[in-house]
Amino acid sequence: MRAFFAVVILCAASFFSTVSARAEDPIDTTRTMIEEQITAFLKDDAETAYSFAAPGIRAMYPDKNLFFAMVKKSYEPVYHPGNYAFGRSRSIDNGALIYHEVLISGRDGKDWTAIYQVTRQPDGSYRINGVQIMPDADSKGI
Repeated sequence: MRAFFAVVILCAASFFSTVSARAEDPIDTTRTMIEEQITAFLKDDAETAYSFAAPGIRAMYPDKNLFFAMVKKSYEPVYHPGNYAFGRSRSIDNGALIYHEVLISGRDGKDWTAIYQVTRQPDGSYRINGVQIMPDADSKGI
C-alpha cells in the first residue's frame, strides 16, 4: 500500500512540475500575451492593450491614447480581427527574442499575416516590440 501511495505522489509531482515548466515556456507565455492584447483591442481597452507594449514602443507613443489611435489607424486587422489563429513561432537566443506569426481574417473579409516581435525585458517579463502586417494569410514561415 505504501508503494502505491509513493507512486501516486511521484506521478502527481511529475505532473505539476511538467505543468509548471510549460507555464514558463516563452512561446506559450508570449502567445498568451498576444491573445490578451487582441482581447483588449476587441474590448477597446486601451490601458490593457498598452500594457503589453515594449519600452521602445512606449517611447514612440508615450500615451495609451496615442498608441491606441495608431493601432486603430495602421493595424485595423490586429485591432479588430474577424478571426485569427497562430501560425509558426520562433525563439531566438533562448527566448530573448520571439517571433509569432498570426494569421488574421479581417472583418472586411481580407486575409492578413501579422508577425509579432516580442522581447524579454531585463526583469524577465515579455513585451511586444513591434508588429509587421502583410496582406495574404499564407504562412511564409519566420
